[in-house]
Amino acid sequence: MARFVSEIDPDMIPDLEALTHELENGRRISQPRLRFRLQVDTVGLDAVTHRLVENGESLVFEFDERGAPEQHILGAAYAAGALAPSSRRPVMAIIRRAISWSGPVGPELIASLSGFRGSVTGSRSAVGDPVKWALERLGFPRESIAPSSRDVQRNYRERLREVHPDHGAEVTGAAQQIAELSEARRILIGR
Repeated sequence: MARFVSEIDPDMIPDLEALTHELENGRRISQPRLRFRLQVDTVGLDAVTHRLVENGESLVFEFDERGAPEQHILGAAYAAGALAPSSRRPVMAIIRRAISWSGPVGPELIASLSGFRGSVTGSRSAVGDPVKWALERLGFPRESIAPSSRDVQRNYRERLREVHPDHGAEVTGAAQQIAELSEARRILIGR
C-alpha cells in the first residue's frame, strides 16, 4: 500500500480510506471510485506478488511493478477485506497507517507498522517476536520468564553504559543501539 499510494491522485486518498472502513465492516463494494473493480474470476489474468523477505537479519520488500498503482492498492484492500473478521480490523488499521506513510518504503516502514518507536528498524527477529528480541537485546536468556521491571531497568542501564560514547563506546552506531535498548525496555515494561 505505502509503495503505490504516492502514485495515485491525492484526491482519491479519502475514498481509499473510506473503502478500507467499508471493507473492514464486511460491506460489499460494487465499484470503488478508483476506477478499478474487484475481479473475482481470474482466468486469463496475471497475478502480481509482493513479498517481505529476509536479507540477513533485516527484512526487505520485493514488489512486482506490473499493473497500475490503483490495481495494487485495491488488491491489497480487497485481500484484507476477505480476512476473517477477527483479523480484518487490525490489518485494515495497518493498511490505513501505510496509506498515510510519507517516508521511504523499507526498514523504517516495517518498524512503524510493527509498532516500534524511534529509530528502531524492522529486524527479522524484532518483528517476528518482539518480546524475545527485547529479552535478547537486554541480555536476558531468550526463553526466560518475564523479568521484573527492576531487572529490566538494571540490564538496560548496564547495556546503556556498554554502548554509550560517554562511557568509552564507539560513537558510530551508538544512537541506533541506544534507541534499540530503549525500545527493548519499553516492550518489556510497557513504558
